[in-house]
Amino acid sequence: MDDIIIVTIKEWNIKNYFMLIEKYNKEFNFHLITNQDELTFERIQNIDPKYIFFPHWSWFIPEDIYHNFECIVFHMTDLPFGRGGSPLQNLIVREIYDTKITALRVDDGLDTGDVYLKENFDISIGSAEEIFIKLSNKIFERMIPKFLTSNLELKKQDGEVTTFKRRTNVASNLKNIKNKSFIKIYDFIRMLDAEGYPKAYMEFDNFKIEFSEVHMKNGKLMGRFEVIENE
Repeated sequence: MDDIIIVTIKEWNIKNYFMLIEKYNKEFNFHLITNQDELTFERIQNIDPKYIFFPHWSWFIPEDIYHNFECIVFHMTDLPFGRGGSPLQNLIVREIYDTKITALRVDDGLDTGDVYLKENFDISIGSAEEIFIKLSNKIFERMIPKFLTSNLELKKQDGEVTTFKRRTNVASNLKNIKNKSFIKIYDFIRMLDAEGYPKAYMEFDNFKIEFSEVHMKNGKLMGRFEVIENE
């Protein structure tokens, strides 16, 4: 049987990994990597996988791995539009809610690899974490199975290249919203509301207020806030 490696750090992907095993364990041997130190050429070479999937990974993939094995990442834009960091946040601040999930081969560039397939994806509602969970479901239920059951063909990226910059913690300050409106404040708070992301915040004097769990109700924005004293 062919071997398949899933490399991820998010719990919703790990949950979907075990569901994937239940469906395809008679056809493939599956391996899970959740730590940067485990992603070594020696370990990958011993497994000799058909595919290595990276549904959510925060570190660079070693060159000797993607040069010798078929590595696939999933990017939340219609590449080559939106290469680069923080795709969800960069899409929402541009008020782009209909996007694609692009499955592409890893190469030496940043999101420049050839494309295997794309799936439509809606980010118009929900917190960042809810969107990431929905993204994970689509990757594990629709996209990875296509790799396992079909012979997908690679295609060169086609179209005008647009590159996103990775957002910094400072960019999460609500004062950075341009042309403030009800919807823009809602979008700004929800797009940062996920594990591991700097939440939307405001500062006054020696205090910082962080916002999360936002929703619209009766013409108002409601949610959760935390007041933190700056060190």
